[in-house]
Amino acid sequence: MLRSSRFTPMAAVLAALAWTAPAFADDVDPSTLYEVSTEGTSTQVKAGEKGVFVLSIKTKEGAHVSEEAPLKLDVKGTRLTPAKEKLGREDSVSKKAAGQEFVDPRFEVPFTTAAAGKGTLDAKLTFFICTEKICARQQKAFSLPVEVL
Repeated sequence: MLRSSRFTPMAAVLAALAWTAPAFADDVDPSTLYEVSTEGTSTQVKAGEKGVFVLSIKTKEGAHVSEEAPLKLDVKGTRLTPAKEKLGREDSVSKKAAGQEFVDPRFEVPFTTAAAGKGTLDAKLTFFICTEKICARQQKAFSLPVEVL
């Protein structure tokens, strides 16, 4: 009996460590599960011509953008006029391939220019990034300069 009482506190410590260890392993910073890119956005456009604002979300292995939670992209221009200012998942140009479970959203928003000078495109993206264990709301803001020639 004396022997079992010695191991009881040790067993309690081991049980506590086993219980909390997975919690530490699951603490993932959601912002490390994806990258957002504006590569392909027009940075120089002739006055009166069209440019395009491109925004894509590239998820990392084991993560995906939630298809159930809201996804919003708000785009505004200074000296530029986006073809659409409020976009959602249905405006993504990325479509699922046969057998594909999730697709990374990509937006291509045309914009027009009126006069030469410096303009900006401001965008605010809100979406949920998910894994098997978490689903976290993410919000990103962008301000991109565009030179109108």
